Amino acid sequence: MATKIIEIMICDNLERDTDGALLFAGCSLEPLAKKYGTPLYLYDEAKIREKCRAYTSSIADFFGGQGRVMYASKAASFKRLYEIVCEEGMGIDVVSIGEIYTASLAGFPLSLAYFHSNNKTDYDIEYAIDRGVGYFVVDNAEELYAINRIAGEKGIKQKVLLRITPGIDPHTYAAVATGKVDSKFGSAIETGQAEEITSIALALSNIDLYGFHCHVGSQIFDGDVYLATSRAMLTFVADMERKLGFVTRELDIGGGLGVRYIAEQPELDIRATLKAVSKAMMSICTELGISLPFICFEPGRSIVADSGLTLYTVGTVKRIPGYKSYVSVDGGMADNPRFALYGSPYTILPVSRPVPNENMLCSVVGRCCESGDILQENVPMPEDVKRGELLACLTTGAYHYSMASNYNRLGKPAVVMLRDGEDHLAVRRESVEDLTRLDV
Repeated sequence: MATKIIEIMICDNLERDTDGALLFAGCSLEPLAKKYGTPLYLYDEAKIREKCRAYTSSIADFFGGQGRVMYASKAASFKRLYEIVCEEGMGIDVVSIGEIYTASLAGFPLSLAYFHSNNKTDYDIEYAIDRGVGYFVVDNAEELYAINRIAGEKGIKQKVLLRITPGIDPHTYAAVATGKVDSKFGSAIETGQAEEITSIALALSNIDLYGFHCHVGSQIFDGDVYLATSRAMLTFVADMERKLGFVTRELDIGGGLGVRYIAEQPELDIRATLKAVSKAMMSICTELGISLPFICFEPGRSIVADSGLTLYTVGTVKRIPGYKSYVSVDGGMADNPRFALYGSPYTILPVSRPVPNENMLCSVVGRCCESGDILQENVPMPEDVKRGELLACLTTGAYHYSMASNYNRLGKPAVVMLRDGEDHLAVRRESVEDLTRLDV
């Protein structure tokens, strides 16, 4: 099946050279594939820093410096990333002791780490306190009591934020919507549980309540969602000051800003979005008669997504006359499960040449023994795409390496950072020996 298309580069760190070969972060991709093998995760360090600075400069310019940006580790967690966000003057949010340990190995100051999770075990809590994690973001009363008990045993008073559910529908995928009343995360304002857990926190002797946190979802393109979230949370802040006498020192409104995976999606302006949020927050605070708390943001995907690209090598090409065509690559759902999980859209391009106007639409699929192992449907490819060609899946810096598995006993790909035209190995490829290292 043929169609007319125009190849669109969805990010400004992508281009084709005069021979039609795809460049990423100014680097040729075929030599990188030969050097490191495929599948291969590539990261553009300059793009990561550009996004970090868009957030940190917004705090300085629109919030008078009274705020903090925390990189959301779950988007991608490895030592080099923590080194970069540390150099850029940011904090981090972490959701496991594995992320805490990785950050500490990178030399990240854990006093600027915020520990999330809706189910922290006693071991998790002890581990984090012992390593000096600065803040706990507390999901529920059971956790609050556990932190109070363990902090007391260790003779400290632990800083916490309470995760609040503001009842906002972010109009995104159901699987990544986290701010509605019936979410598994947080305590809902609407049910009265948010006020109840605030009262509990204020009564506990080993808890130092700093304020509140919320996160309404991911891949949000509607700026009004953040404005509605700001109003809901600041109204709650005002209510807690009026009812309980608690003056909120910090308000964390999470992350979730959408990124461009396909040409049809917009490219959001981080600074413009945060400027609008700042203006709205200041107006709402004036209206409510409260001071603006120290404001925190937790971007993850919007910092690293378009800094990433995954290279694959084509294996088989299967054409079923009258039905469809499959292009199989040497990766798949083991290194990118997001299409299988969410039906996530992606742009996939041949590396050595642009897609011609006369092309075939195919399913780009992986090598796993699973019918759902699909990277993307209806992908335009040259009619003569063949074994050994390289394909690039774009915007893979978030939730790819971090969600990769060893399904079918496959090793995880290497991670390579690109900086000033040079490549640097950040995470080596897993070997078969690595796969069996824990076997006894």
